[in-house]
Amino acid sequence: MQSQTHNKSFKVSSYYRNLVTVTVVAVYLLILAGGIVRSTGSGMGCPDWPKCFGQWVPPTSVEELPKDYQDFYADYRHQKNIKFAKYLDVFGYSEIGKAILDDESIKNEAAFNASKTWTEYLNRLLGAVVGLLIILCVLGSLKYFKAQKTIFILAFSSLILVLIQGWIGSVVVSTNLLSWLITIHMVLALVILAVLTALYFVVTLRQNAKKLRITDHKKITYVLIAAMLMILVQVILGTQVRESLDLVAERLGDALRGSWIEGLGLEFYIHRSFSIAIAIIHIYLLFKLYQAKEELKNIFRNVKILMSLIILEILSGTIMAYFAIPFWAQPIHLVLGSMIFGAQFYIFLQVVYTTQKTNIKEYAIS
Repeated sequence: MQSQTHNKSFKVSSYYRNLVTVTVVAVYLLILAGGIVRSTGSGMGCPDWPKCFGQWVPPTSVEELPKDYQDFYADYRHQKNIKFAKYLDVFGYSEIGKAILDDESIKNEAAFNASKTWTEYLNRLLGAVVGLLIILCVLGSLKYFKAQKTIFILAFSSLILVLIQGWIGSVVVSTNLLSWLITIHMVLALVILAVLTALYFVVTLRQNAKKLRITDHKKITYVLIAAMLMILVQVILGTQVRESLDLVAERLGDALRGSWIEGLGLEFYIHRSFSIAIAIIHIYLLFKLYQAKEELKNIFRNVKILMSLIILEILSGTIMAYFAIPFWAQPIHLVLGSMIFGAQFYIFLQVVYTTQKTNIKEYAIS
């Protein structure tokens, strides 16, 4: 009988819980940093990966680089793209690989810019910190492997995904910020965020958590799934808008920044209009949970936080549309979108756990 009790309930240290919390926060900061890199055009500030201009600490002036550095790194990236094209060929995407190798714009090497180089370098340093935190999460999860394998599986999965993300990031650089690869890079970041959110949810479960009966809980679950899919679609649309914005900015120049929005195509208007549908589905979700707010105080509170994030997201988008796309609004818009997805997924886990039987063992927090 004692053995059964031990298997059913065990303690997660406050240290490990805080470690997971810090890791989740760090991922949001990394997404914010990535948005800053994108909005400042610093994505190619370092033409190689994981080093920057062949150094662990990048140069601060062009005089520190050889005269032919642009040709050297253009060829360096081309050689990496040849390897990437071979991988694509193995998986049956030889035409995509050929298009990458034949695209002359990918071979263009940007001139050295110290501020862009260091912006990208600091982004990479933060990425390294996130990687280290996730490694610590994996090592810490070994303590709970026998009692709760879910913790180890989630932590280890996040590490594998981060390694894949790092490799994709290197290909993004070698292909000179190829748009569809940037989209994959962003979507995978959200997947990593979801896995770490699930890890946070598991390590913060409390012993004997009360199971609840929510009226129409299946409908609420489906609404949450639909809302998460809509945010993913919105993120993909946003990356396409960003790609078009880069082309418009290059054509019109910074002097005509106020006219950039007018130069965007249909994808911008779809992206803008789709936010209305996203707001509507979340208002419906808020209404359904409002009916049971007394017994679902924590979930209802989190949905109100989610609605606040959506309002701020729409506001940041409005600022970009009507105030000449200030560079600071772009990364904020991106990180708010990521926070919306993270909040959606956390609420989804709450609803599923509090209304259905799960395989997650309950345990206490020390």
